Amino acid sequence: HEYKLLGLFKTDIHLIGADSEEGMHALRPLGTDKLGRDVFSRLMYGTRISMSIGLVGVAISLFLGILMGGLSGFKGGWTDSIIQRVIEFLRAMPTIPVWLALGAAVPQDWSVVRVYFAISVIISLIGWTTLAREVRGRFLAMREEDFVTAAQLYGSGQLRVIFRHMLPSFMSHIIATTTLAIPAIIIAETSLSFLGLGLRQPAISWGVLLFEAQNLQAVANAPWLLTPGLFVIFAVLTLNFMGDGLRDAADPYSVQR
Repeated sequence: HEYKLLGLFKTDIHLIGADSEEGMHALRPLGTDKLGRDVFSRLMYGTRISMSIGLVGVAISLFLGILMGGLSGFKGGWTDSIIQRVIEFLRAMPTIPVWLALGAAVPQDWSVVRVYFAISVIISLIGWTTLAREVRGRFLAMREEDFVTAAQLYGSGQLRVIFRHMLPSFMSHIIATTTLAIPAIIIAETSLSFLGLGLRQPAISWGVLLFEAQNLQAVANAPWLLTPGLFVIFAVLTLNFMGDGLRDAADPYSVQR
């Protein structure tokens, strides 16, 4: 069957995957699992799921962090007090037990898509608090600045002042913080799925693949089943280095050597 390699190039060459005529794999760079499924193919598919959960989760955290932090810092008063108490309550709760409890509450009969979004939301429930506090601090410092006062005197509404004038002034810092949050979400999804409380078959992610490899005898006979763990380490280190670089680039006081 013809397909597009990387979504760009049309080809009908199937080096990796099941051959419908011979019932075997043409190429198995990482071997197969106990059911004869190609590990490399499943790993590539699981990479898409794990990375997308990281992006979806950080998008939810970004939205909640900017919204709640912006309201808290710009409005002040009782709005600030209520939001800060909510943030303190969420930060006081132990992260891993909360994730485990919420993950265990996901119904077993849910479809893959519903579980996917449920896990993304569960992971994001606590992750937005750090960004919200940073946004609040910036807004508290900027709401008395001359450019904010000028925008308000010009007749700009609160939302326009926030999103048009205040938020863009430290968007580079938000981008760096967001990049550093992606590895934590990837690790959270991998941990939940590894413990059997996250994504489940037939969904495939790095955590699901590691869940299948937690049998010591299976690992002894097929050590290549632990390859998803190397992908997790590589992805987390890469995103952390990228986030550190963006954070340093966004800091006007950083010393360039």
